[in-house]
Amino acid sequence: MTHKTALVLGAGGFIGGHLVKRLRREGFWVRGVDLKAHEYSETQADDFAIGDLREQDFVRSVIDRRFDEVYQLAADMGGAGYIFTGENDADIMHNSATINLNVLETCRRRTIKRVFYSSSACMYPEHNQLDPDNPNCAEDSAYPANPDSEYGWEKLFSERLYLAYNRNHGMQNRVARYHNIFGPEGTWDGGKEKAPAALCRKVATTANGGKIEVWGDGKQTRSFLYIDECLEGTIRLLRSDFQGPVNIGSEEMVTINHLADMVIGIAGKDLRVSNIPGPLGVRGRNSDNRLIRKMLGWAPSRTLQAGLERTYTWINTQVEKRHNSKRT
Repeated sequence: MTHKTALVLGAGGFIGGHLVKRLRREGFWVRGVDLKAHEYSETQADDFAIGDLREQDFVRSVIDRRFDEVYQLAADMGGAGYIFTGENDADIMHNSATINLNVLETCRRRTIKRVFYSSSACMYPEHNQLDPDNPNCAEDSAYPANPDSEYGWEKLFSERLYLAYNRNHGMQNRVARYHNIFGPEGTWDGGKEKAPAALCRKVATTANGGKIEVWGDGKQTRSFLYIDECLEGTIRLLRSDFQGPVNIGSEEMVTINHLADMVIGIAGKDLRVSNIPGPLGVRGRNSDNRLIRKMLGWAPSRTLQAGLERTYTWINTQVEKRHNSKRT
């Protein structure tokens, strides 16, 4: 029996690590690639290569054959504290664009026809996301382009790159726009963590009667998608006849203050929220799932509450482990 083969680029990261596990459960032989090993769990990849995808020679060494499925998740990215300060713009654009240019051309030369590319909702125009109660993130609202960050501009460029290879080189690449993916085994401290993980950490490390800080007035809105739903949408898209771009996200929109209150409730603590100045991004963002329902006959359904419960439990365990290791 011949196993199907999959290549996961960014396998040392949060989504990539979970994707490797999912593909292995499906019986794939999986090669994972990243700049570093996964921080929170032992990789389940059959082969794991550590190296820099900005280097062409390394890319050629790991894409050394035809793979049945290729998932390109590798990027220089993080939460609002990394993306929206302006201090990392050159790195974000250079590093991610270089990775995509290298990976896509090498796949073409290996006659690999279909690559999944993870774009981001950050590529949507800022002017469509000024009203926190009524953001417009339908796929066809992307142009005229006006992302609110260089991270978003790079994502938009790379989307066009993958689709240009479809037109000019007969490839069948698939493009998805992720909306705030979260869950266990993701970055939860250090400056690159996203809002759900940051709030879970703050709640876990704050004693009853204390306060947690939330950037801005807390009225900015977002939707957050649990990791298992992200993987399902990703795999369905790659194996479909639809190239995208398509949103993969939740339509359950909440304010960041409400998100904080949800985490506090899950923890069973008596805490208050203190709103302070900080990097924010757009005022409102929510996934529009009409196109994914139409083209794939599917859309995410897991509630934010259910995903947060699992995520808080995992992050609280990490906090306790760190605390105990400092005491010993």
